[in-house]
Amino acid sequence: MLPRRRPTTLPEAEPARRVVTVDRGHLARYDRVCGFRLTDTLPATYPHVLAFPLALHLMSAPDFPFPLAGLVHVVNRITVRRPIHAGTPLDLTVHAAGLRPHHRGRQFDIVATAVADGEEAWRGVSTYLRREGERERRDRGDRPARPVPSARWTVPARVGTDYAAASGDHNPIHTSQLGARLFGFPRPIAHGMWSKARCLAALEGRLPAQYSVDVAFGPPIPLPATVGFAATPAGEGWDFSVLSAGTDRVHLTGSVAAPH
Repeated sequence: MLPRRRPTTLPEAEPARRVVTVDRGHLARYDRVCGFRLTDTLPATYPHVLAFPLALHLMSAPDFPFPLAGLVHVVNRITVRRPIHAGTPLDLTVHAAGLRPHHRGRQFDIVATAVADGEEAWRGVSTYLRREGERERRDRGDRPARPVPSARWTVPARVGTDYAAASGDHNPIHTSQLGARLFGFPRPIAHGMWSKARCLAALEGRLPAQYSVDVAFGPPIPLPATVGFAATPAGEGWDFSVLSAGTDRVHLTGSVAAPH
């Protein structure tokens, strides 16, 4: 049997596109599961949810070079160029870019943009890793210096199913004991983007009108769990992290800074 060829490029296609108007009920459900206040301004992570169906369609297409199952979301950057009112229609586009090597395989970006009133108001870049060959073990992540938590969060098991319902990301590793075990996890794990949203909710009211927020995802949070949240001012922004309450694991590290 001939060895499977490794794809070297991503499909050349027009960006997937849709125009959406925010459903206030859906926004409220999302706000509640992530810990945001109920306001008329979209949380920075909410356009990611609106663009997710386009990203899912793109990565599920027959010509996409990697199977959706097994892709790992390792890094996410969101840039807020202006606050977005919930009543503003958004022109969303999504495309894939930047296929490149990684020491554990290969990675690529899913780039989403939201245009409001003719101007780009929001951009999200989700970096996915495709592990390959001998290195296709579950990554336990690097372990940076452990900051001191400023808050303690109880993360109930229902976060997996509640966030799946609000985000449309129904990957069974987040919602099913069996699905999690098939991918090497003893129990379901929290969505990485829920963790990022929960951190921004904790910083709500202390964020500038324009900013970029970068996160790197480490070992996932098993559900249920108790975790610590640490945040320290950094210039005009913040450095933050989510830490296991029972081990030395750092589940997420992030920063808020001027827009990139």
